[in-house]
Amino acid sequence: MADIKVVGIEKLEKQLKENISLGAVKQAVKRSGTTLQKEVERIVPVDTGTLKRSITGPELTDGGLTAKVEATAEYAAYVEYGTRYMKAQPYMRPALEKAEKDFQTNMKKLVK
Repeated sequence: MADIKVVGIEKLEKQLKENISLGAVKQAVKRSGTTLQKEVERIVPVDTGTLKRSITGPELTDGGLTAKVEATAEYAAYVEYGTRYMKAQPYMRPALEKAEKDFQTNMKKLVK
């Protein structure tokens, strides 16, 4: 069995308790969810507009600690990942990567 020792965890816990309120974290989640939704709508490929209109969110769950954005059109996954006959046109993953970076930046600001 391996022993793992984390150095500085007490300092981190103290800093988190002192500097971050749960409300601030929830606001960061909400902002990131909104950023994600807007970015998805901005880059989603549009033919008839059905896919763009099917984008919903951000839906906040887990007491405001999770934001969910989804495309509910039946064919949304085919556009995102492609098929053997159709090239992928990713819109959700690139938007998620951008929103994730924004979220990490916001959380780092809260910890400082």
